[in-house]
Amino acid sequence: MNEKLLSGGTITAVLRRLHTQVLPRIHAIKERLDQGERASPEDIRYLQLGLSDALYARMLFQDHPELTDISAKVTALYRDISTQALRNEDATHT
Repeated sequence: MNEKLLSGGTITAVLRRLHTQVLPRIHAIKERLDQGERASPEDIRYLQLGLSDALYARMLFQDHPELTDISAKVTALYRDISTQALRNEDATHT
């Protein structure tokens, strides 16, 4: 199979999953965290898997500079969520 075709199909699938599944879920987690809730064990597992997916996507996107912005925004969103989760966790222990 043509490598470029395979890569393009894979990228399309990754972007579709990002749009329909990943972003809605991580935005919901972020909303709860922004309201001061602690991250649940399920949230943490989902975010850990998401980071693995993000690394895979980054590898796919490296040959597609037009996707760099998407990758950077998703990475920043994960960073913001992680930072807020740590703040909320610290607030419950002080």
